[in-house]
Amino acid sequence: MAAKLAILISCAMLLDAACHGLEVGYYRSTCPRAEALVRAEVKKAVRADAGSGAGIIRMLFHDCFVEGCDASVLLDPTPANPQPEKLGAPNNPSLRGFEVIDAAKGALERACPGVVSCADIVAFAARDASYLLSHARVSFHVPAGRLDGRRSLANDTLLFLPGPTSNLSTLVSGFAAKGLSAEDMVVLSGAHSIGRSHCSSFVPDRLATQSDIGAPLASLLRRRCPASPTTANDPTVVQDFVTPRKLDNQFYKNVLARRVLFTSDAALLSSQDTGRMVRANARFPASWEKKFAKAMVKMANIEIKGSGVGEVRKNCRFVN
Repeated sequence: MAAKLAILISCAMLLDAACHGLEVGYYRSTCPRAEALVRAEVKKAVRADAGSGAGIIRMLFHDCFVEGCDASVLLDPTPANPQPEKLGAPNNPSLRGFEVIDAAKGALERACPGVVSCADIVAFAARDASYLLSHARVSFHVPAGRLDGRRSLANDTLLFLPGPTSNLSTLVSGFAAKGLSAEDMVVLSGAHSIGRSHCSSFVPDRLATQSDIGAPLASLLRRRCPASPTTANDPTVVQDFVTPRKLDNQFYKNVLARRVLFTSDAALLSSQDTGRMVRANARFPASWEKKFAKAMVKMANIEIKGSGVGEVRKNCRFVN
């Protein structure tokens, strides 16, 4: 039954997005077990902690919106570049899943040295995390052939990643700049049905007296979060208190019930068009699952590096 419900999306089915020379089954001859090896590491991690899967899905978004889908978010600080993307405010300390990518890269380097890019590993891992966390209801093929980038700057994360206090106009324009539509933005926001957030991402903004957040959720959050979070005192809370370990359309029900953490989530109701999308996604889960799969493939094709610009890293944390 799960297989019948799964949605299979390939690059050829994306009528509204170029695939930049990427190909489903790209490693079929050079590293036949590539996707299986990544899947095994993701499955192991998600079984131990569902939050790591949520982190990997978020990692694809944070990677692709800054410098394109090139694994630039994975690079560690070095004397030559002490402030890479992973130290940018949107990523540090909240972005998770780096160790899962390391484990997958290690397995791949043992099986097929120097063949599979870190950027493709991130895309495969996000696909697999979506499948596992949705209980096999979100399933899609990932075209591959990405190359890894060499540029990674913390300041760029603030330029290109919409923050949790963003209004609708900022969200729509930020996604449009990356070739994604307003509907893609609403659909991908459904990933906020899993994962957790630091209190500093919504306090005091969402707990102010003029906020439209529901009173029961506001009361719960005030008990769990300090009034003024600091780096030394910044707890986390789940983003969806109904189905926190499942990727599903509960997020949209939470938006309608005013049970979401971020201003950017609540902002989806601030226009008739996006509000209509929210209501449709809340009502028709299978339709949202199909749209989410398609939007993930589309996002994973942002600004792909060419052969003269990118490389296949030996270690995902450092350029060659």
